Amino acid sequence: MSVSVVIPCYRSAQSLPELVTRLTAVLRDMSVPHEVILVVDGSPDDTWKVAADLAGRFGAVRALHLSRNYGQHNALVAGIREAEFDVVVTMDDDLQHPPEQIPLLLAALEGDRLDLVYGVPHEEEHGALRSLASRSVKTAMSSALGFRTARMISAFRAFRTHLRHGFEGFAGPHASVDVALSWATTRVGSVKVHMDQRRHGPSNYTLRMLLRHTANMLFGYSAVPLRVASYLGFMVGVFGLFLGGSVLWNFAVGNTTVVGFTSLASMITLFSSAQLIAVGVLGEYVGRLHSSGMGRPMYVVRERSGSSVTV
Repeated sequence: MSVSVVIPCYRSAQSLPELVTRLTAVLRDMSVPHEVILVVDGSPDDTWKVAADLAGRFGAVRALHLSRNYGQHNALVAGIREAEFDVVVTMDDDLQHPPEQIPLLLAALEGDRLDLVYGVPHEEEHGALRSLASRSVKTAMSSALGFRTARMISAFRAFRTHLRHGFEGFAGPHASVDVALSWATTRVGSVKVHMDQRRHGPSNYTLRMLLRHTANMLFGYSAVPLRVASYLGFMVGVFGLFLGGSVLWNFAVGNTTVVGFTSLASMITLFSSAQLIAVGVLGEYVGRLHSSGMGRPMYVVRERSGSSVTV
């Protein structure tokens, strides 16, 4: 088994030297052909300088510098497309995913004859709020997208490189590696791994970014929001019928009065809200089609460092 390790990097100048040193030691001890691909996602600090230096020092390390910040999953796609070996391992750049746990992922991948294995932590390495948000996202993916293995999703994953053929047509600014991998295989498993706490600075993946990623998956890979807008319109319509019947009944029995401005204003607000929600959902889909039609790139590589060498 030969291994390509892909690491998206952002504001990780402090953690990269230790990560790469430990990672290359682990891969050498496994005695497998390997490479490490560092994808610097337009980081504003010295991350590219550090990554390029590591690519010069370690023969098995290559570095890509994206022209701007495109997001974690876009950077992952850039690295995955560069991978040359049989298995791709993806991990974070902040030392929360210990390189020493990689053999567990590879053993599960090979021993259980799987195509994709996620490293699931024994204990959540994030705070309570972040963990709750993460579980909510996975539940939404499972129920809304029909993604049955969503609850085991982790950024620490190993999969067979040929799965990338399932998303060769990926284009545009919105990407989700996990949804794309679900298109290519159902032979998915997980293994319990130890994860460490982040050592340097706060996480770059904020709650806002997590919610944005959730919206991206719902709008980019599902028609569920359109169905929800239809259901909302149906329910408001049924409510309107009952309201209209009530007005006609009161008129028929002579209970009609001029009083009722508050009720009328409330009903107008309710119907207007339902209409605006439906228009907003349609607008989101149209906007995504417009972005794709404009040819907006998923990523652009500014420069490379290191050479492709089999180690």
